[in-house]
Amino acid sequence: MSAVAETTPSHLRGNGRPVTEELTLADLKVNGKIPEELNGRYVRTGPNPITGTSTHPFLGDGMLHGMRLRDGKAEWYRNRYVQTPFITDPSVDVLDLSVMMDMKSSKANTHVMGHAGKILVLEEGHFPYVVDGQLNTLGPTDFEGALTGSFTAHPKICPTTGELLAFGYSALEPYLRYLRVSADGKLVQTENITVGGPTMMHDFNITQNNVIFMDLPAVFNLELAMTGEMPIRWDESYPARLGVMPRDGNDTQVRWFDINPCYVFHPLNSYEDGDKIIIDVARFSHMWKASTMDFPPPELWRWTIDTVSGKVHEEQVDDRPAEFPRVADSVIGMKHRYGYLAGMSQSKNPSEASGAILKYDRETGVRSDIEFGRGRTGGEPVFVPAANSSAEDDGYLMTYIYDASSDSSSFVIMDAASMDSEPVASIDLPRIPGGFHGSWIDASVAN
Repeated sequence: MSAVAETTPSHLRGNGRPVTEELTLADLKVNGKIPEELNGRYVRTGPNPITGTSTHPFLGDGMLHGMRLRDGKAEWYRNRYVQTPFITDPSVDVLDLSVMMDMKSSKANTHVMGHAGKILVLEEGHFPYVVDGQLNTLGPTDFEGALTGSFTAHPKICPTTGELLAFGYSALEPYLRYLRVSADGKLVQTENITVGGPTMMHDFNITQNNVIFMDLPAVFNLELAMTGEMPIRWDESYPARLGVMPRDGNDTQVRWFDINPCYVFHPLNSYEDGDKIIIDVARFSHMWKASTMDFPPPELWRWTIDTVSGKVHEEQVDDRPAEFPRVADSVIGMKHRYGYLAGMSQSKNPSEASGAILKYDRETGVRSDIEFGRGRTGGEPVFVPAANSSAEDDGYLMTYIYDASSDSSSFVIMDAASMDSEPVASIDLPRIPGGFHGSWIDASVAN
């Protein structure tokens, strides 16, 4: 067993072990009481290689894990592979350049969200995939032919207009495109944006009037793909900067602001404050410098862009490692008071690792923690408002938790306002491998 473990990539050990069986479970054990106003589904995607192996954590096949809640009941849990070309033919090489440039060849393993009556499963190099309310794959979408390149895994839904603001990056020119989708799901704007090279741009920011691109020193090197490696490396000579553009603007209107070298997968949120733009981010000091498995601890930072002086003030908020930041959907692009992150464990041993949900009050500076305990790790905390919520944090936090002692998982609903360590409700589940991002998708999107 030890010899097998030593030859297994680290991302496929512990709760990284793939599960290949697709389940539908209806007789679920619920501990506590599920709030009756919750009518919809929590769905998360993540890499789960159908062959049982992958060369990098980012390259596994997308598997959805969904919980359907209605009238205070957990109607079902189900997991489904997104039916991409890699499921049809597992021998297809994701790092083959011709495959990388085929926009239908998504791994669909990064994010899932609802917009304009559709559930979109996202991966940043290709077209989104659409699934139905039962998590069955309907197929890729190019927005009726309007989308000709990649689509980010992290578009933002404006809570005011209902627009889906997005971008797409590429290892080949044009390196960056800005995309704006109307509230009814039409791709209405595409703009090529000039950047310094083929940078990997995983996420971006929006405010009420602007979008902000993060042009950072993680740069494509396609020669690495020829050797079977992830084709991205840290480039010390590539300037780190932030690009501010009006939401309906174009390349000529982008203003660039220099920052210290770093990498950011995920911002918490951003908003305008007079002549300043505030951005809270989970910041890495660098990324992919020594190898494609080089992940230093991420920490919460705040950037303040002074649009008058042209300077950016950079401030570390906390030194506790944390990632997968979220705010309430109702304040995306607007001033937020509260933010929620997944606390990262310092231990690599699953039986000793301890995860947490961290809540930051950006007005008082206070951090509140829900600690999961030894051997228990969780994922991204997704905020869902309570019925007739009266405050920004009046609602629930949802995630899956893995327990190494029983090698099983649970779906938990936590009280976001009180941050009580006792779940409002938890549902016992078989083991769910670690994944990336998910969303609460109301029944109004897909019943």
